[in-house]
Amino acid sequence: MSIHFPFVMLSWDNCKVNMVASGGYHQAIHFISCNTCASNEGFRNFLVTSSYGGLKMKPVLRKGSCNLGHSVKCIGHSPNSSLCAIKPIFSSLSSTKDSRRSAPESYLILIRHGESMWNEKNLFTGCVDVPLTNKGVEEAIEAGKRIRHLPIDVVYISALIRSQMTAMLALTEHHCKKVPIIIHNETEQAKLWSQIYSEGTEMQSVPVIKAWQLNERMYGELQGYNKQETAERCGKEQVYKWRRSYDAQPPNGESLEMCLRRAVTYFKEQVEPQLSGGKNVMVVAHANSLRSILMYLDKLTAEEVIHLELSTGVPMLYIYKGNQFIRRGSPLGSMEAGVYAYTESLALYKQNLLDEVSL
Repeated sequence: MSIHFPFVMLSWDNCKVNMVASGGYHQAIHFISCNTCASNEGFRNFLVTSSYGGLKMKPVLRKGSCNLGHSVKCIGHSPNSSLCAIKPIFSSLSSTKDSRRSAPESYLILIRHGESMWNEKNLFTGCVDVPLTNKGVEEAIEAGKRIRHLPIDVVYISALIRSQMTAMLALTEHHCKKVPIIIHNETEQAKLWSQIYSEGTEMQSVPVIKAWQLNERMYGELQGYNKQETAERCGKEQVYKWRRSYDAQPPNGESLEMCLRRAVTYFKEQVEPQLSGGKNVMVVAHANSLRSILMYLDKLTAEEVIHLELSTGVPMLYIYKGNQFIRRGSPLGSMEAGVYAYTESLALYKQNLLDEVSL
């Protein structure tokens, strides 16, 4: 059972203690605002964590210049204000390659988005930004149920709404109940305006990184046309070649080879370092961008990859260990416990979850 802390105000050496519950994690986050610290030290905040009754205090010094290196930044408040911002949320993601740690294994979850409204109509969609159908929403929720007990530290999505809807809906089912936060790095102003400065909130959040490189293959002048009607007009062999060959381009569109170049390059440069650093990653993308990534992960040939079919809304699990990717298939919904038998670490992770619930 989770431990819930009521909101209380305590007097502690003339400091006010604000206790705020952090449900579901057996830990409360407390911020102490002290107004009677020595003048030569300036005002002080304390970040306090509580676990099963024990308190730990972490002082945060507040001076007019907020001289605490890069970890704290004042945001225009007067010296008498108790508001001094802690480091921006998820700032460590920008320096993954420099902060890798040794990890026995990490977990990679890949999901093709749920059925879109153009999937339902059998239209070439490509990079047209189309939302999910009701069936697609249900598929996304079911995908979330299948992976709800797998650890997730960071999520990657494409720039298209069907990928984003699928990721967000899947994460609503996750056992950790953390809030997915889309990271906006498009401009300096976007970075500034979307920052969150609370360490407590950061602990309860999952960073979601949007990348156009994970977009579906761009189908050029085929986009918006019905696949069956196009096959009747242009010939089944020609349409099959456009859709399934490795290097053939639709008119003014991308070949699978071109899609692979951008998707796999991004995966190697951005996603793989997270796995190397011990992070557990979920990627929600599209049939062809994921087909490209799977070609890299499973070392498929150009002939093998064109026959690879990916169902909408079905998660696939890989273990990253010793710089190698080991395919583990898909968690099986109500039989999801079976996925933990594949590795000792996953089995231990699942057991820890069960132990927490039984407390």
